[in-house]
Amino acid sequence: MCGIVGYIGNQNAVPILVDGLKKLEYRGYDSAGVAVCGGGAIDIRKYKGRLSVLEQRLNEAPLSGTLGIGHTRWATHGEPSDQNAHPHAGGTGDIAVVHNGIIENYQQIKNELTALGYEFRSETDTEVLAHYIDHFYEGDLAEAVRKVLGKIRGSYAFAVVSGKEPDKIVCVRKENPLIVGVGQGENFAASDIPAILEHTRDIYLLDENELAVIRKDSVRFYDLAGNALEKKLLKVDWDAAAAEKGNYAHFMLKEIHEQPGAVRNTMTGRVSEEAAGVTLDRISLTREDLARIGRICIVACGTAYHAGLVGQYVIENLAGLPVDVKVASEFRYNCPLVDDRTLLLVVCQSGETLDTLMSLKEARKKGARILSIVNVIGSSVARESHDVLYTRAGPEIAVASTKAYTAQLIALYEVALQLAALRETMSMPEIEEFKQQMLGLPARIEEALKLSEPLRLFAGEHAQVRDLFFLGRGLDYAVALEGSLKLKELSYIHSEAYPAGELKHGPIALIEKGTVVLALLTQETLYEKMVSNIREVKARGAYVLAIAAEGAPAVDTAADATLRLPAVPALLAPVVAAVPLQLLAYHIAVARGNDVDKPRNLAKSVTVE
Repeated sequence: MCGIVGYIGNQNAVPILVDGLKKLEYRGYDSAGVAVCGGGAIDIRKYKGRLSVLEQRLNEAPLSGTLGIGHTRWATHGEPSDQNAHPHAGGTGDIAVVHNGIIENYQQIKNELTALGYEFRSETDTEVLAHYIDHFYEGDLAEAVRKVLGKIRGSYAFAVVSGKEPDKIVCVRKENPLIVGVGQGENFAASDIPAILEHTRDIYLLDENELAVIRKDSVRFYDLAGNALEKKLLKVDWDAAAAEKGNYAHFMLKEIHEQPGAVRNTMTGRVSEEAAGVTLDRISLTREDLARIGRICIVACGTAYHAGLVGQYVIENLAGLPVDVKVASEFRYNCPLVDDRTLLLVVCQSGETLDTLMSLKEARKKGARILSIVNVIGSSVARESHDVLYTRAGPEIAVASTKAYTAQLIALYEVALQLAALRETMSMPEIEEFKQQMLGLPARIEEALKLSEPLRLFAGEHAQVRDLFFLGRGLDYAVALEGSLKLKELSYIHSEAYPAGELKHGPIALIEKGTVVLALLTQETLYEKMVSNIREVKARGAYVLAIAAEGAPAVDTAADATLRLPAVPALLAPVVAAVPLQLLAYHIAVARGNDVDKPRNLAKSVTVE
């Protein structure tokens, strides 16, 4: 959940580290620090608060050196403080470590090191790593790290430097992302691509339990036994400008407006007028494979889970296969009933969410076929899967997911169409007609974005409400869940989503005069029932904003205010309906003065359980 950056070369490491940390601050932002080696000594500066605090202190008291590591933190062990911030020093201060993840047996090791005379200054598990490496150090930093890896348990990625070996950074990865960037006379390490994209597009992806020794003119990889490894260099083709805000006030607003492009990119080469059916790269699932599949299980967390709920509805309707959707953090602790007749469909933006990754591994051990939908090429989930479908949303910086969600929906539609074609539950003319409607989605999203101003006005009037309820039926309920989550994440307003038909089974007791209710009406067969539900809450004093499809009857007279969505088929409506809900959450958060891109207590990539 934290961000790591490392640099070794001929330039001053400090500005490169700070700039890289800015690109990773979405991964954690309760403290930040750097460790820089110059003249054979390591100097550590680290402070509680946003990265701007560290940057200001470095401006006041400059630091220089050509080797360094940096970190931006999201707390797991110990509250945010200067002492708990990374990097952590070991022993006499000759060794510094930055770390992402959790060392599960840190207390046992801490007790052992305390008995040997080591003094701990923080409450973190990371400081154990620094002292433990110091304990094993005998002139070879990589060997000391390797010995530590034989003793620790957990999930982690970390980078280590030593003042006694100022020509290298040693990095390790286990169930947490870490990449190595290759430049000319300089090399880099980072938790994510945007951190180093300005400097290089040539990267190596560390695999599980691999160790990298990075020098300014070379990179070497080893397994835990010390055997050398050969790895493939990858070329990143992202547009560097995609990781910058441009003229937008926030990354989230920029990413909301990038959704037409993200949707279009996710369809390019897969859904087209030129080729019949759908063409899914990197998916080798055949008709014979599918004949052995008895059920599909979708596993995901948070926003991806809500995308999975839409996917369940669409796959069952188009392909006629039974689908279960499971929260990844609960999946492997609930006797997962998967076997070699199960297709596990994994949905994950980063491809590094630990709960999702561990669910995948558990299902794979039981013989399930794994098909993953991820945004980050070469991520852990992608590499552990039999088949992978990349969403091509580009880098998503804001913590609250927007364009990654809509791209996931498109990928799920593509999978549903492929399954329908293989199972022959849709005719080719039906598939082609559905594709035509999908190809029109970018334009429909552009129209939905025009609702931003009326939503901003609504947000200004209702930004201080205590509670806000979302209602929907069928697919609208799945979208309502995502809208409610976005509002909670960004505004800190209590919000819940309910299937509208469940109102009378308890939730209607919460409706009182002035309660704000947002009602979704995009499913034609359910319009009349939704209008009845709106009248029920109105009769109890609620203020209702309806977001309805063009042509939804009787809504204007039932609701206090109505915003109309561009017309799309009911099955595709979630892609368009999500947009005003994202804009609503954004504008309410802005009206309340909240940090939109970095909401409190949240981080972009959740790499701990």
